[in-house]
Amino acid sequence: MSSRIGLLAAKPADAAVILRAKQVTKSVATPDEPSGRLTILHEASLDVAQGEAVALIGASGAGKSTLLALLAGLDVPTSGAIELVGYRLNALSEDERAAVRAGRVGFVFQSFQLIDGLTALENVALPLELQGVADATARARAALDEVGLSHRLRQFPKVLSGGEQQRVALARAFAGTPAILFADEPTGSLDTATGERIIELMFALRDRHAATLVLVTHDPALAARCDKSYEIKAGVLQPCR
Repeated sequence: MSSRIGLLAAKPADAAVILRAKQVTKSVATPDEPSGRLTILHEASLDVAQGEAVALIGASGAGKSTLLALLAGLDVPTSGAIELVGYRLNALSEDERAAVRAGRVGFVFQSFQLIDGLTALENVALPLELQGVADATARARAALDEVGLSHRLRQFPKVLSGGEQQRVALARAFAGTPAILFADEPTGSLDTATGERIIELMFALRDRHAATLVLVTHDPALAARCDKSYEIKAGVLQPCR
């Protein structure tokens, strides 16, 4: 990690807060608006304490995935500030934000985001190898065993069911022992029964690894499992509880 990241590191005022957004706005240029810009997210603020599970809910197009990408440092806000695991993301370059995420942040997506040409074991081991983890393959094996897929190590994604693919994605996310996991509609591509099993597994892994969880969902039952929920309507974020 670059020395500049170390210089820019700054813990939030509350040391228990692992993620903080302060009046975050995201707008993009568009010819369809009279002003020439479309505001996707308007002055969103939230605090996430270490170990909490937080749900972001709202209708399609409300800005949930946009906010998740901003919180994870995959995108940058037009205005406002975001602090993640003690780092001010606004002060960092794209490469520096990636360095902050490495080993600290995990991701689970609706579309699984597995690499078709790699086996389940290779899909889990690859991010660890890119981080320079010496025992990447052993850790990947252990992570797949944890999600009940020790018998599917050599299988490619195309021969795995949707539920199995999402379990591989969960193993990949938790193999790096992240401090915080971001999940974007983790059950959106699964049938109800399989989705329920994935939810149970995700929360069990979160508890076992003492990780913080921030997820986007349309599912009220999944949101109800979380400690806090926020709803986005027309780009405005409001706490539900």
